[in-house]
Amino acid sequence: MLSVPHTFSRFRLPALALMAWLLSAGVCMAQDSLAPIKPWSGFGIEVNPIMGKVVKHEAKFKLPIPALTTGVDINFMLHTYGAKEWEQACRYPTLGLAITYINYGIDSIYGQCIGLYPNITLPLYRSKKMQWDLRLGDGIGYVTKRYQRTAPVNTINNAIGSHINDFGMFMTDLRYHVNEHWDLQLGGSLTHISDASFRKPNLGINMFAGHIGVRYFPVTSQPRRIVRTVPTLPRRWLAQARLSMAMVSSYTPGGPVLPVYIGTAYASKRWRNNKKAHFGIDYSYHENIYAFLRNTDSLRGSERVNSIKTAVFAGNEFMLGRLGIALQVGYYLQQSAIKLDPLYQKIGGQYYLLQRERGPLKEVFFSAFLKVHQSVAELGEVGMGIGF
Repeated sequence: MLSVPHTFSRFRLPALALMAWLLSAGVCMAQDSLAPIKPWSGFGIEVNPIMGKVVKHEAKFKLPIPALTTGVDINFMLHTYGAKEWEQACRYPTLGLAITYINYGIDSIYGQCIGLYPNITLPLYRSKKMQWDLRLGDGIGYVTKRYQRTAPVNTINNAIGSHINDFGMFMTDLRYHVNEHWDLQLGGSLTHISDASFRKPNLGINMFAGHIGVRYFPVTSQPRRIVRTVPTLPRRWLAQARLSMAMVSSYTPGGPVLPVYIGTAYASKRWRNNKKAHFGIDYSYHENIYAFLRNTDSLRGSERVNSIKTAVFAGNEFMLGRLGIALQVGYYLQQSAIKLDPLYQKIGGQYYLLQRERGPLKEVFFSAFLKVHQSVAELGEVGMGIGF
């Protein structure tokens, strides 16, 4: 996780839901005391000036490396307090909607980037005054410069093929609680942008950075938590299937965009209330590879079979209510004529329309995944699946 052939569409629904939640943080009642929680408790603003460096992540990355990359990340946050059962299971994480500005350092080649992404901050360690967190986020990014053969010519930039890209942010912070309104923090981040091969060339840009920052909560950073007794769900197995589609560019820059059809069959095992393990098989047919083989007169008569990939995979899904965040690692049993690294990774989400414990059909969901080989994106897929 294409009805809309841009990978940024895969988190549109969760992002809209998150924005609605942030804008409607109102009065809630704690179950244990029935006393109202103050309006906007847990809402805050986080500002992180960032300084870092673009890294060369594969041999084809020929761009000159800027001496310094700078930017700023602004995050509008809501510290959860247990209004939903999953918030308690995840140790009361912080949800956010962030905007990031990045000046890569060589404007004529890289341009600049503005990213907008929903995110979740998970606590790794907490004490009275100190905290260590991990923030995960993904959304859309607009890049001002891309590969271009026409004026203004920019054929040096073989990393970015389109203005609109997937924007991923992975951040960790060591935080000091000054009081219930102010936090100071120091941390590092990895930022990735690419269009998942919707337009080639598409090597993507990775940037490692450090930052110092501040958080401000107008009411309080620690709203009173709702603690409830949550029944343990059965550790059930499900048989699951997913059908997905991606749109990727041909192997010629500026060439046509062609479909990839993906079928996935797998078993899932719920091993905690909010965690599911996955084991299964991926099958994909790539029209772009078929077109390349036909155009180059390669493997005449067997173009279709050499445009197929099959793989086995394992992964885990973290359930946040109706939204599941899934990580998968796969190994190819059969590769197409275009050979890639035998291992691949998928990261994405599944939004559940149906979740129930009984009946033959137990799950129905929309899915969106980004498939990568180490640090290079191959495609972005969206689809629909079931579990029974």
